Amino acid sequence: MSSEYRFERLRPLRATEELRQQNAETVLEVSDLIYPLFVTLGSGIKRPIDAMPGQHQVSPDIAVEIVGSAVESGVDKVLLFGLPQSKDAVGSTASDPGEAVQVATRELKSQFPELTVITDVCLCEYTDHGHCGIVTPDGEVDNDATLPLLAAAAVSHADAGADIVAPSAMMDGQVAAIRAGLSDAGHDKTKVMGYSAKYASSFYGPFREAADSAPQFGDRRSYQMASTQSDEAMLEIEADIAEGADFIMVKPALAYLDIIRRASERFPDMPLAAYNVSGEYSAIKAASSNGWLDERTSALEMLTAIKRAGSDLVITYFAPQAAVWLGKTG
Repeated sequence: MSSEYRFERLRPLRATEELRQQNAETVLEVSDLIYPLFVTLGSGIKRPIDAMPGQHQVSPDIAVEIVGSAVESGVDKVLLFGLPQSKDAVGSTASDPGEAVQVATRELKSQFPELTVITDVCLCEYTDHGHCGIVTPDGEVDNDATLPLLAAAAVSHADAGADIVAPSAMMDGQVAAIRAGLSDAGHDKTKVMGYSAKYASSFYGPFREAADSAPQFGDRRSYQMASTQSDEAMLEIEADIAEGADFIMVKPALAYLDIIRRASERFPDMPLAAYNVSGEYSAIKAASSNGWLDERTSALEMLTAIKRAGSDLVITYFAPQAAVWLGKTG
């Protein structure tokens, strides 16, 4: 080639696996991962979730076994969702100390004191109508009437030993209400992870089977965010921070990498989580089962992209598998 043509030689930087690892700008660590679990009362229960291959609804004793295996691989954070014994119009069992989340929290903290237990705080699993708050006679979700119920649920989780409570109902003022409730109950050390920018997403489909939480009428677009919104996400995050959130979150992750990037740049001092949701997980599981994708490389590429976008923590159903994969490669 003529000497007048000059170009940068970058290929040598990625010529070998060792060089690729040495020059990695983004490194996914096992400590970045949070493992979600669906817990129900009973013993010896491990019900497969058809829409989420490899995931189960489990009783607290089985949760201890599953988490124990994950802990051995390095996973040190879990997020618990509960399936209650009964449901009613106001989700009254959400704050019951004998319900699955509270029981599982106590057992996990007893067995694994260093484990960080995060609990989802919402009413959708506990209401017979499947909405995230109290519903008025005309079918609207009553924001302010829902707040004390969310606070009561969060306090019951903290009583059980939860390290972090994570309100996901997308009610205005939920972080402030929970922070006040925790303080009044003497749980000032309990952290709050706000589902700050939670979008109304089709990618939640498999989760609704897993948590038995599909709305019985209407949808959640009046309180979850529209996918068209970006500036509004920043306002939601600002509100959670002002109300006392210790962590912020963007959900879903893969379809909202731009929101993760904006949030990480605008709020650099706030720990940022991103939720790699059920539909994102199930899409890779389905494609890999048909031989269309390699599960390991696809999952790790996706999780690395979420971290590269700016998240500090990634909530993912791939956590136990990813921990093993990262241990073998790292």
